[in-house]
Amino acid sequence: MSKPVRVAMIGLGFGAEFIPIYQAHAGAEVVAICRRNEVELNKAADQFGIEKRYTDYAALLADPDIDYVHINSPIPDHAWMSLQALDAGKHVMCTVPMATTIDECRQIVEKVKETGLKYMMAETVVYSREFLFIKQMYEKGELGKIQHLAASHPQDMDGWPSYWEEMIPMHYATHVVSPCLGLTDALAEYVSCFGSGEVRESIAKKSGNRFAVESCHIKLKDSDVSAHIWRFLYDVARQYRESFDVYGTKKSFEWTLIENEPHVLHTAKKPEAEIAEKIEVPDFAHLLPAEIQKFTLPSEIHDADHLSFVQGGGHGGSHPHLVHEMVSAVREDRDPWPNAVTSANWTCVGLCAHESATKGGEIVKLPEFTLQS
Repeated sequence: MSKPVRVAMIGLGFGAEFIPIYQAHAGAEVVAICRRNEVELNKAADQFGIEKRYTDYAALLADPDIDYVHINSPIPDHAWMSLQALDAGKHVMCTVPMATTIDECRQIVEKVKETGLKYMMAETVVYSREFLFIKQMYEKGELGKIQHLAASHPQDMDGWPSYWEEMIPMHYATHVVSPCLGLTDALAEYVSCFGSGEVRESIAKKSGNRFAVESCHIKLKDSDVSAHIWRFLYDVARQYRESFDVYGTKKSFEWTLIENEPHVLHTAKKPEAEIAEKIEVPDFAHLLPAEIQKFTLPSEIHDADHLSFVQGGGHGGSHPHLVHEMVSAVREDRDPWPNAVTSANWTCVGLCAHESATKGGEIVKLPEFTLQS
């Protein structure tokens, strides 16, 4: 494509953070925004100078001037909004998770194959500076052979929108699944998961899930490596953490236990007292076009008080990387990363994990359509 990609932003909570990135990107422009609340819609549109404003999603999809939609709506809307956009001939970038059922994931994968359109799940962790740092070490051979992967995502959702009370921990697990699989571009083959403890009765009734914590082992396809992930949403005392630990034969990386403290790198065969060292992970803005490099910095966050940033460390500077990947994929007519199949695999790990937990840890295989990338 020689012309800029024309984007519509759907949902303007933390989604508004992406608008100035698109506006600064030489290959993109935000031509429309959509929000149910007309007062808030106009406030955002006026702030960012956007003329086209929609409260009706169907009307937006009928607009021929839009190439793709960037969906940042509440989780229950992700699947149907993605499917309707694909039906309308629009490419889709959607925040996590892809969907809340395996069948919805299947429908999206099939629709992408049928239409030839692009789909990308906007998983922040695999574009965070920490992941990019670890990935660089892995690709340079500095980690050696990967022996084990682990990730945790503890989070206290009290104070968030009430629909979170209906959420099952492993149904929102992509922040821990994605780095474990994305590091080596692996797919998950099967899982075994256990539930532990119990949430308060009001949460259990709304979600249909009694477990306070869900802890899952993932078998990586065509690999001798497994990963361990765990997740909770309510009734456990723990500071927010999106962690990713990698254990290799040469070096291992462990995420800090406390937010804003240094991560730890372990180097094999050093004197015991020298094996572990605290490290500061560098920024990876240099991978981006010059005009959007500044958006990796916390100082460029538009609404720093939004819970998505208070809990989440500013998403690790990932937002401009996500924008650039999707814009580039559309302009270059290639699959973005993660594409629809990979996004489905990452999402279905959590869906299968909860099924396993309800069956006492029984092994549950990932559906075949998630293994055909």
